[in-house]
Amino acid sequence: MDNMEQLLAFARACAKEAGKIQLSYFRGSHLNIETKFNQHDVVTVADKESERYIIGEISRAYPHHSILGEESGMHPGDAEYCWVIDPLDGTTNYSQGLPIFTVSIGLQYKGDTILGVVYAPYLNELYEACKGRGAVLNGRPIRVSGKSDTQQSVVVTGFPIDKDRNPDNNLDNLARILPVVRGVRRFGSAAYDLCGVAAGFFDGYWEFNLNLWDVCAGMLIVAEAGGVVRSFRSDRKIAIVAGNATIVEALASRLSDKPGKVVL
Repeated sequence: MDNMEQLLAFARACAKEAGKIQLSYFRGSHLNIETKFNQHDVVTVADKESERYIIGEISRAYPHHSILGEESGMHPGDAEYCWVIDPLDGTTNYSQGLPIFTVSIGLQYKGDTILGVVYAPYLNELYEACKGRGAVLNGRPIRVSGKSDTQQSVVVTGFPIDKDRNPDNNLDNLARILPVVRGVRRFGSAAYDLCGVAAGFFDGYWEFNLNLWDVCAGMLIVAEAGGVVRSFRSDRKIAIVAGNATIVEALASRLSDKPGKVVL
């Protein structure tokens, strides 16, 4: 396996430079907003430029590695290493001028996530983890919340992009969980939600219909911060609940009669 410190430094540098690209366009008038799946699924020039930059850097530094990017799909390469990139997670926020958006970069080795970096450029928050080495925020160790009572917990969630045409849109879960927690928040970036759980800002998180690029880095950061990430259904792409073990169990019991296996 390649040197982890070198790989982490590389991913960190890519995330920060991509963040600079995003800040250069943020709240500007030249975002070139387009839609993808439907009117709710948007992409901007900053998404595309960020992904081009990151893929270009990986291709130069690690030309044999494969890459999975949200905007451009799979770039085949060495089957052992795969970089998983969400160049701008939270594009709806970004396009509205809202400050919660991130760059998410994960690295998998033989299908196992070994490195994760999530950078929120406007907030200047850099979350990092390497497998087995813990998680940090701006260089300081972070840990998931220690709360065990959902009544004292603030949790975070999101809604699927096909919410306009599919009634399986998370509203039923929200109705079951909202009465038993202190509060529910919706921040619009799965990567940021997971990092917020890792840092203890949120006590738990659930969402479904996610893609690997949304959660690859963030799931590792939660696990390395002492948390649990569990799948809770298998029919809506990636469906996960995250937090400490107690909160995950409490949330999962309301999300599904048959909570899924622990994935990290």
